[in-house]
Amino acid sequence: MLSLFLTAFTVLTSCASKETPKKPITIESLLNEMIDREAIARFPKNDFRLKQESSYNRASTSPKDTIGWFTNKDFNTKDDHHNFIRIEENEGVKEWVLMDHEGAGAIVRTWMPFRSTKRPETNSIIKIYLDGATSPTLEGNMLNLLNGTGLFPFPLAHKSLRSAVSFFPIPYAKSCKVTVTERPFFYQFTYREYDEGTAIKTFTIEDFYKAEDQIKQVCETLQSPKNKTEGDLVKLNETLEAGRETAVVLPQGTSSIQNLSLKLDSYTDTTVTRSVVLKMEFDGQQTVWCPIGDFFGSGIGLHPFQGWYRTVAEDGTMSSRWVMPYQESAKISILNLGDQPVHFNLEARVGDWKWDENSMYFNAAWRGQNPVPTRPFSDWNYVTIKGRGVYVGDALTIMNPVEKWWGEGDERIWVDGEDFPSIFGTGTEDYYGYSWGGMSTDFYEHPFHAQPRSHKYNKLNRKTKIGERNTKGYSTETRTRALDGMPFESSLQLDMEVWSGTDCEMSYGVGVYWYGDATTKSNRTPDPEGVMTNF
Repeated sequence: MLSLFLTAFTVLTSCASKETPKKPITIESLLNEMIDREAIARFPKNDFRLKQESSYNRASTSPKDTIGWFTNKDFNTKDDHHNFIRIEENEGVKEWVLMDHEGAGAIVRTWMPFRSTKRPETNSIIKIYLDGATSPTLEGNMLNLLNGTGLFPFPLAHKSLRSAVSFFPIPYAKSCKVTVTERPFFYQFTYREYDEGTAIKTFTIEDFYKAEDQIKQVCETLQSPKNKTEGDLVKLNETLEAGRETAVVLPQGTSSIQNLSLKLDSYTDTTVTRSVVLKMEFDGQQTVWCPIGDFFGSGIGLHPFQGWYRTVAEDGTMSSRWVMPYQESAKISILNLGDQPVHFNLEARVGDWKWDENSMYFNAAWRGQNPVPTRPFSDWNYVTIKGRGVYVGDALTIMNPVEKWWGEGDERIWVDGEDFPSIFGTGTEDYYGYSWGGMSTDFYEHPFHAQPRSHKYNKLNRKTKIGERNTKGYSTETRTRALDGMPFESSLQLDMEVWSGTDCEMSYGVGVYWYGDATTKSNRTPDPEGVMTNF
C-alpha cells in the first residue's frame, strides 16, 4: 500500500513540475496585447483591476453629499486645492506625488493638459520610480515625455488638443510612484492592479531599447489598421423601406465576425445615422441594438475619422474591427426607423474562433435623453451592467444650445459593487483625451480616441479661427479601450457628470460597447421612440 501511495505521489508531483509556468508580463507582451483584437474578446487570464489616480476634487466623497459630490475644482492651486497625495523633498528638490501604488501593476494611460489654453511650455519634470528605487527609472519634461516627441513615439504617445496623452505600457513588479517637480494642475494616471503573485518584468530603459523593432511595428500597425481577409464574406445589399427591417444569417458553427462594414447611398439627411439601427444576435440572444452613427462613432451625420477598432471613411463606408465570437449561430439586422427609404451595402467577414470558458459576446447599446437639464448638477448613466465582462468603449453625442463650454463633468466608474469609483475623472474632455474644451473645438483623431465633430468642425472642415470658444451645436467624442479595457466580475456602472457652465437644456446620446458572458445583462433596452426624438 505504501509503495502504491509513493508511486501515485511521484506521478502527481512529476505532472505538477511539468506544468508550463505563466510567462511574465513584459513591455513586449503588453504591446502585443494592445494590437491583439481577439485578446479583448476573452476575459483576461491575468486577473487585474483597472484603477486611476487623478486630480479629482477630494471634496467628492459620496453621491449622498449633493454639494461635495458635484464640486468641480479638479485641479491644484497654491492655497486651497490639494488634489494630490503628498509633497516630498528629494536631495533638496520638492516633488509632488501624484501616484503611489504598492503591488504589481502597469501604467496603461496617462493624460496631462496644458496649464493654459495657449501655453504648452512647462519646466516641470515628471519622475517615475519603480519597485521602491530611490532614483527614477523614467524622467523628463512633464509634457514632452508623454506627447510623442520624447522617448515614447507617436501614436503610443501623442499631442492631443492641448494635452499630452500616452498609452505606452510601463509594467512594474512591486510598486510605482509618480512625481512632478512643480505644483501639478490636472492629471490622470490609469493603471492595472494585478493580483498578488503575478509575474511581471519591471520596465527598464534597456528593455525599452531592446523592444525598439517591436515598438516600431506596433506604431505602424496602429496607424494603418487593416480588415481581415480570411474567412467567409457575407453581403447584404438592398433598399430598405421606411419602418422596415431586413437581416442576413451568418455561417453556422463556432466562428467570429472579424470585421463589419456598412455604407449608405446618401447622408444628405444627417439624421439618417441615428434613424438607421444596427442589430445583432449571437446564439439566439440579441446583444447589439445601436444606431449606426453611435456604433461606428460618427454621431449625427457623416464625420470621417480613423481609429484602431473603427473607421469612418470620406466615401461613407463605416467599418468596425471588433471581433465578435459565437458558438452556433449569428444574425445581423438593419432597421430603418426613418420616414424615407435607405439603400445600404453591408459586408461582414466571418472567420474561425476557438471557444473556451473565457470567450465573451460583443455587446453594443444606446441611450438617449432630450432634454437633459444642466441644473441641478447630476450624474447621467451611460450604462449599468450585471455579470462578468470587459468594458471597451463609448461614443457620446451632445447637442448644446449655447456657446459656452458644456463638458466639465467627470466620469465615475464603479466596478463590482465597490464603495467608491475605481475611476474618478476630471472632465468629460479629459476622459476623451483632450483638454480646454471651450477652445478645443477642432477635429482630432487617434487610434484610441477622437473628436469627429465639434461645433461646426470636422475632418473636412477644420477650425481656422484662433481663440474661438463657440461650442454650440453637435459634438461627438469617442473612446475605445485596449490595455485600458475595464474587466468586471459582477457589475460595472459608468456615470458621466452633467456639468455645464450654463443653466440650459441639452440633448445626450451615447453608444456603449462591452464584452460579456451569455448571462451578463445591462439596463439598456431597444428604444425606437427615443432614437426618433433625440436630435
